[in-house]
Amino acid sequence: MANQLPQLDQVFAALADPTRRAIVMRLCAGEASVGELAEPFEMALPSFMKHIHVLELSGLVQSEKSGRVRTCRLSPEALVGAEDWFQHQRAIWEARLDRFEAYVLKLKQERAAAKRPSKRSDETTEKTTNKPSKRKGTE
Repeated sequence: MANQLPQLDQVFAALADPTRRAIVMRLCAGEASVGELAEPFEMALPSFMKHIHVLELSGLVQSEKSGRVRTCRLSPEALVGAEDWFQHQRAIWEARLDRFEAYVLKLKQERAAAKRPSKRSDETTEKTTNKPSKRKGTE
């Protein structure tokens, strides 16, 4: 996992930008030219190409030029490292939450036991309240 951290940082940095996430989502439907990808965005083509470059550096997108047209396609294998990282984090947090749940249940049981009077104190209470009075004239 440690040797994947620089690549993972690049993937998360690339996906941190909403424009780049939109590009990735569009490429989920299939490959597209840079012109097609840039169409919904109101920015100059050189600025848009910087987003494509970041996605290529992260390994999320591959592109190839054929004549004057650059075609981009998604490289889903770049997401494998991120998926592994998320699964590892999920396992850590699920274990923590399981321990926390066990702790809360233990506390609830301890509080419930503390509120319940013990059998010995119940017997003592019954004996003292059911004793006949030794005073004359109280019956």
